[in-house]
Amino acid sequence: DLSLPGDSVVRALRGVRLPSGGCQVDRRQLLMLMGLAPVAASVAPVASYLNKQAHPRKIRTTTGFHGDYFPNVVLRTQDGKRVRLYDDLLKGKSVLINFFYADCRDGICPVTTENLMRLHALLGDRVGRDVFMYSFSLAPEQDTPERLKRYVKMHGVGPGWQFLTGSRDDMELCRVRLGFTDPDPEVDRKKGQHTAVVLMGNEPRQCWMASPAASRPGFLLEQLNRVAGVAS
Repeated sequence: DLSLPGDSVVRALRGVRLPSGGCQVDRRQLLMLMGLAPVAASVAPVASYLNKQAHPRKIRTTTGFHGDYFPNVVLRTQDGKRVRLYDDLLKGKSVLINFFYADCRDGICPVTTENLMRLHALLGDRVGRDVFMYSFSLAPEQDTPERLKRYVKMHGVGPGWQFLTGSRDDMELCRVRLGFTDPDPEVDRKKGQHTAVVLMGNEPRQCWMASPAASRPGFLLEQLNRVAGVAS
């Protein structure tokens, strides 16, 4: 199986660099950035079969990263509103995405949220209009819309930033297709694993970029503008 973004969010931060301008990359760079590399089988046939049954498939797109790649599953926001991943959240938009635990035990998620709040302040009224921010729950069984709303209130999150939950299977499918996976399947299976990165993308332009979530907000803004085709 091949993937995009698949394991690209992790791989993209392991030495792959984008050119200095725009989103024009050669084929080799694009394949590396978006994780379109064969995943070697390293487990016994029976274990491999069981693992495939338990996890969403990573697929290779042939028509770009549009509705035929991104699942159009129904999710719920912190306000209980039902939204579809592709039709409502990604189609025609510039986005910033991260995955998080509302009940984070290692402190990574609160730090990420605080840093993204600084980015939110820099974006101002562009959030929800030109740029859309989404935080996907890694524990959807516990993170109900009500709990997400409490998290938003506790951290003082501003308008235009949606926190999302859904069924366990749908959220796992989103995680895999959006690329928040680790190339090491053993590491990826650990429930406490989270990549501490953000994915920025522009669906119409087919431009995607990953960055450490702890990057300075000004840098994240520059990268967001870059994928969106907006002059800084």
